[in-house]
Amino acid sequence: MLKKKKTIGTSKKLLLVLIVVILIGFVLLNIPTFEKIIYPYPHQKIVEKYAAQYGVDPLLVVAIIREESKFFPQSQSHKGAVGLMQLMPSTAQAIAESLGDKSYSNEDLINPETNIQFGTWYLGSLEKVFSNNLILVIAAYNGGRGHVQEWIKSGQINPNNVRQEDIPFTETRDYVGRVLKSYQKYIKLYRT
Repeated sequence: MLKKKKTIGTSKKLLLVLIVVILIGFVLLNIPTFEKIIYPYPHQKIVEKYAAQYGVDPLLVVAIIREESKFFPQSQSHKGAVGLMQLMPSTAQAIAESLGDKSYSNEDLINPETNIQFGTWYLGSLEKVFSNNLILVIAAYNGGRGHVQEWIKSGQINPNNVRQEDIPFTETRDYVGRVLKSYQKYIKLYRT
């Protein structure tokens, strides 16, 4: 009687090990599927709509959303930035005025469509100011357009040879690295 219980226990352990091996094999064979769990693309239609409208790579937009808010529409930073793309209310108000949106209010920043539209418009404007230099655009999105322009003017950054490590603000330098990493992952996973 004792031997039978031991055999049943061993069989269950072997079955469990077999299931784990099969699951690991499935994950390894489907790494892009697994990576898409870590690098999701929510609000894809909205992102692509406004990226096309404002001439911005949609995968850059989603990489910024991932790093800014981790896809939580009601996210708010300690500095007061709001929504998916973490826009400051004053920046969003200026964007609304530029777009002629007279009905805009700060509460609209938690609306994914409005937040993505305004954030994508802002990215497009930064791309124009910084001649599509990706590092400068991302740095300006995080650290502010004025700071980046000052770094260039003071010679801290050479706009013709921009290196991430030259960014004076540690927070912005680290942010640029995170966005670039996410952007590369999104290109690998979603560019067809």
